[in-house]
Amino acid sequence: MSQRGSQPDAGTLDLNRRSFLRVASFAGAAAAIGGFSEGQLALAQSSRPRVPVGVNAVLLNANENPLGPCEAARAAMAASIALSGRYHDEMAEEFVKLFAAQNGLKPEYVLPYPGSSQPLSYSVFAFCNADKPLVIGDPGYEAATRTADVRRAAAFMVPLRKDYSHDVKKMVSVAPNTGLYYIASPNNPTGTVTSRADIEWLLAHKAKDSIVLLDEAYIHFSDATPCLDLVAADKDIVVLRTFSKLYGMAGARLGLVAARPDLLKKISDVGGWTFCPVPALQAGIASLKDTEVVAKRKKINAEVRQETFDWLTSKGYVFVPSAANHFMIDTKRRAGSVVGAMAEKGVLIGRVWPAWPNHIRVTVGTHEEMASFRTAFQAVMESPVTASLRPYKHSRTAQFS
Repeated sequence: MSQRGSQPDAGTLDLNRRSFLRVASFAGAAAAIGGFSEGQLALAQSSRPRVPVGVNAVLLNANENPLGPCEAARAAMAASIALSGRYHDEMAEEFVKLFAAQNGLKPEYVLPYPGSSQPLSYSVFAFCNADKPLVIGDPGYEAATRTADVRRAAAFMVPLRKDYSHDVKKMVSVAPNTGLYYIASPNNPTGTVTSRADIEWLLAHKAKDSIVLLDEAYIHFSDATPCLDLVAADKDIVVLRTFSKLYGMAGARLGLVAARPDLLKKISDVGGWTFCPVPALQAGIASLKDTEVVAKRKKINAEVRQETFDWLTSKGYVFVPSAANHFMIDTKRRAGSVVGAMAEKGVLIGRVWPAWPNHIRVTVGTHEEMASFRTAFQAVMESPVTASLRPYKHSRTAQFS
């Protein structure tokens, strides 16, 4: 689907491919902030672990869904291959209208993207600058702070509360000129939820003219209350959704951003024309029409996650209770060494956040994959390890206690 600088007419989608020329001045910025995906960040740490040759690795390091696309989505993708020689803007329109209808939104409040990484980065670029900083929970998803680096905007890192939710009152207090507040709920990396009440409080007390960016990438795994109705109510909020997580389409690339048309204009002006792959659009449509996939996959993830939590508890390991498809373990040592030792055993986990150097994030895999994780993790924790891993550190960050 195409996007352009002018606001779409009510009830319609702007499908003019040539309009990207109107934002040519943003070309350099768009190239620099094409979006930091979870997969890229999983590989971004220096001295990243390497699996020994010949070992069939268990991949628990990028929050992917091991189930892949649902059957209906797979069939739709296969059928759409022959159509992929053309852009088929009408498929993007169908996808947008279906999602909007299911979530009480007008179509002009939704724009599709190949994943949610691009609109996340574009939002930071649109609403932050040298005078308008980013405010984010700590630990939080680094894609936002990395884009702030590109934008040359400051990033204020505010520690999570003791219950691991975002401390919205402290987030409001750190900078009177904030451009963007970024909240992921469930959070990445902790998998913990920030309440709807906190989101509403933030909207009511935030800095003037600032925007709340709510990342709901993992919401389908949780019981968190969605906030798309706040978009419909024209609040100063931008909501991100992706098909990379519960829907199992990380490699297919499909996502969307929901916001008022004037906010969508600012976001799309940064990136110019963006088009989603035809197979991804068809898979997204099929996934939205599958009325059972969310509940089924939420149940599967919860069962495997709880099985893992029960084992960790029985062994005396400390972890953060998560409502998503990933969780954090306190390794009681520099977690980078555990990442390296696990990789030597063919199990990739990670990564490490500077705020919590002794914690490591683990993705929830299949029953079989988590059995491999348990075996490897216990062996590593019962043996001395010496490998190290240096976590990424944001260059324009201010921490608050």
